[in-house]
Amino acid sequence: MPYKEKEIEKLYYTIGEVAQMFSVNTSHIRFWSKEFDVIKPATNKKGNRLYTMSDIDNFKKIYHLVKEKGFTLKGAKAELKESRLKDREVSFESSSFRDGDLQDNPIEIPFPSAREEFNDDFVGNIAVMNSLGKMKSSLLELQKELSKLD
Repeated sequence: MPYKEKEIEKLYYTIGEVAQMFSVNTSHIRFWSKEFDVIKPATNKKGNRLYTMSDIDNFKKIYHLVKEKGFTLKGAKAELKESRLKDREVSFESSSFRDGDLQDNPIEIPFPSAREEFNDDFVGNIAVMNSLGKMKSSLLELQKELSKLD
């Protein structure tokens, strides 16, 4: 059986790569980054913007609303805000936590308290945060599956 390499998923994409994905100028990406608060690119020491997959997913939503559906920027912002509120309501309603659950089983996440610790390896810390976000969503999906078994 021939060796099949796994496709590598990058953690960060440059502004040029993101612009190429959507067939727009880099200035367009830069403008959307400033206009929409859901897009928060990290920057390296040179000041280059680095976009995560969640940023790219948000770009896809924005691109769909503005370029394909013809929304204005103001309308797209309102639509994104509304969809985020709906997502939060659904996740809260599907959560099986009750008022006393968190008090009985507190979860402590060790987190650096000093800001200096973040500055040393900013990109590494963002990668850890992205991994924690993926783990959280996986655990929520697992929780939904387990609740179906009950």
